[in-house]
Order: sequence, then structure tokens, then C-alpha cells
Amino acid sequence: MTNEQLQKLVEQISLEFFAKPFKHQATFNPRLKTTGGRYHLTSHNIDINPLMLTEFSRANLMGVVKHELCHYHLHLAGVPSNHRNQEFKSLLLAVGGSRYAPRTSKVKVRAKLHHYQCLSCGQQYERQRLVNTVKYRCGKCHGKLKLISA
Repeated sequence: MTNEQLQKLVEQISLEFFAKPFKHQATFNPRLKTTGGRYHLTSHNIDINPLMLTEFSRANLMGVVKHELCHYHLHLAGVPSNHRNQEFKSLLLAVGGSRYAPRTSKVKVRAKLHHYQCLSCGQQYERQRLVNTVKYRCGKCHGKLKLISA
């Protein structure tokens, strides 16, 4: 699908589900990795992650487009369009948009965590990097730390 085809799809979905025209630009943005799409508050343009089409179904792409159009139409109407707002949630439910985008193959794997426990008070810590247990102590009671699992 090209950017022109995406533009037509967004305009069609906007008229069909929102009964309002989409007058700005919708494009694929390959720099998006962890999100399905992005609505720009200043330019009113919409970016869509191309992985939503290549890794998932067309129905998923339409759900992401509806989600971004909810941001678009609410913002242009002067209503707060953030995710926790009740108007956003009800409009998203009414048009059948996706609340969350599925995880793509480009999402980074979380780093391995190292678990420590204080020998005095039992306070537990999680760190991504190894801690020198000879040099560093518990922040709560200054007791010695012990590596539980790496």
C-alpha cells in the first residue's frame, strides 16, 4: 500500500465512521517502532506504522487509523483527546477503533534484571547492571546486599 492509498483509506474511514472529512495528510512512517500510529497536534497530520499492515491484517490497520482519527476529530473539535479522557474512550468504542496496537517485531527485548536483597532488613532491589556488593549497601538500613538471581 502506498501513501496515496493510505490517504484515500483514511479519508474514506473518516467520512464513513465519523461523518466528517479528513483534510490533512496521512503517511506511513517507518521510524515508528513501538506504536501503531501518531497524531501530530501542530500539523494535524497522521503517521501510521507500516508494520501494522505488513505484520498484521488490514482490519488491524483500520483499527489503528480509527484510533488516530479519534485523536484528530476530538482535537479539532476542541475536546481533550488524550487516552484517559472519557470522550475519547466512548468515541473509540463507538467507531470500533483499536485501544492498543499489537506488539511488532521491532520492539526491543527488555534487559535482564539482577535481583538483590538486603541481609539486614530484607529490602529487595532490581537492577539492570550488576552492583558491587562490597562497595554499595542497602539504601534503607545500610545493610549488606546479596545477589539473589542474575
